[in-house]
Amino acid sequence: MAQIFDRSSNALARASLVLTGLIVIALGVTLDQLQRSPWVTRQGQRPEQPVPFSHKHHVTGLGLQCQYCHTSVEKSSYAGIPPTKTCINCHAQIWTNAALLQPVRDSWATGQSLPWIKVHDLPDYVYFSHEIHVNKGLGCASCHGRVDQMPLMYAQNTLQMEWCLDCHRNPAKNLRPTGQIYNMAWEAPAPGRPVWCAAGQNKVGVPTAQSVNCTTKDPTGAGVQMAALQMPNAAPSEIATDAPTGTIPASLHFEKFTSQDQLGHFLLKQYHIRTPNELSSCEVCHR
Repeated sequence: MAQIFDRSSNALARASLVLTGLIVIALGVTLDQLQRSPWVTRQGQRPEQPVPFSHKHHVTGLGLQCQYCHTSVEKSSYAGIPPTKTCINCHAQIWTNAALLQPVRDSWATGQSLPWIKVHDLPDYVYFSHEIHVNKGLGCASCHGRVDQMPLMYAQNTLQMEWCLDCHRNPAKNLRPTGQIYNMAWEAPAPGRPVWCAAGQNKVGVPTAQSVNCTTKDPTGAGVQMAALQMPNAAPSEIATDAPTGTIPASLHFEKFTSQDQLGHFLLKQYHIRTPNELSSCEVCHR
């Protein structure tokens, strides 16, 4: 009986198997890169808004605090989009006839909310709470980037699960004193830029993070004033009664930190943050 397949068919079969494997691998890598690309994550994209609101102008130029517009960021899962009334508080007095702000005036006149487009939009199956992150020492810039330098708002980070888990597995690298949560220009401690922190007594009903006092000036120096790192609503018992208002409490034991790793692990303990294994549990975000 004549041979149906030539001897070279064995080589062709092997080559086809290798080629199929390479195609599958290339397709997997392509899809992996695609789902991480800005086309999917919208990272770096600036959606067209009804009004081209500039955070750079309002934050850096005018000095507005985040909480003025995002009023619920410390007490709710949702930071809150400011109502038209917040805009009118100022723009009833300035830029009253600017064509750029006509949608704001129309919204105020009709009572219809401005159709803002969410820049940081998580999937519906993900639960994210601003309250717990803000009160546990996560700064706005850690997630949103340098908003104070953005003429038009965009997402600096992917907000994908792997990005969230990267922080949950080692939150110490992003923790900061609670008094610096809204400071976009906060810089981590360094040998030439140390930070001193001391733990006070925890109070019932008060976030644990607010029991920590921090300063950028050596607390051992005479007459050193408390830096802005301290929360403005610090418990009265944490301030020495025999010291002038604003001075560093003599009863507190301050530790010096010259790196973010040192400071982060100190705050990790004092803020009573759960372990990486607990923070990485699916139940944290998926409920």
